[in-house]
Amino acid sequence: MASNPLHLLEPKDCALLLVDQQAGLAFGVGSIDRQALMNNVIALAKTATVFGLPVVASTSATKVYSGPLMPAIKSALPGIETIDRRSMNVWEDEKARDAVLATGRGRLIVSGLLTEACVTFAVLSALAAGLEVYVVGDACGGLTPASHELALSRMDAAGAHLTSWIQILLEMQRDWTRHETYDGARAIVESHAGGYGIGLAYARDMIRPA
Repeated sequence: MASNPLHLLEPKDCALLLVDQQAGLAFGVGSIDRQALMNNVIALAKTATVFGLPVVASTSATKVYSGPLMPAIKSALPGIETIDRRSMNVWEDEKARDAVLATGRGRLIVSGLLTEACVTFAVLSALAAGLEVYVVGDACGGLTPASHELALSRMDAAGAHLTSWIQILLEMQRDWTRHETYDGARAIVESHAGGYGIGLAYARDMIRPA
């Protein structure tokens, strides 16, 4: 199912997997400011919506510890239904694994909590199943900066591709004359990309042709 990793990402080839984006786990994140992490995950979710990617959202221990998919993320994915599971590894849950495979996409984009456990386990298993996997490092959270980076290094060494949410968006848009996604992509950048987004908004509002 894997495609040539030298080829740029195309929406038609990709699916997004959100792993355990739940408040009970976010409380333990120490690798990134939690508000920044939320911003990045929401931006990634909106990107999936704008570019029409199928999204699988899996949660764990919703009733006993972790809570539901965080509301701000759920609101960015209208109609999303989560798949709850007992195992830490998405791939060891038949319903969640089958939902990923049912997308028919060879490239899997992954965001989740915690990087050291549920993200790593899912990524290594998806790679073993023949998928090409992209880990959105700034939309994943680990317990400490060191353990987060070590987990990313392990996935990288296993063949996963490390990336960021803004690279995913820009790689899929690539040409600002792609009018069908222009407004949506630009709105995400303006809302979530910090100074870059501020600059885009400024250029639109202030710079006029001579």
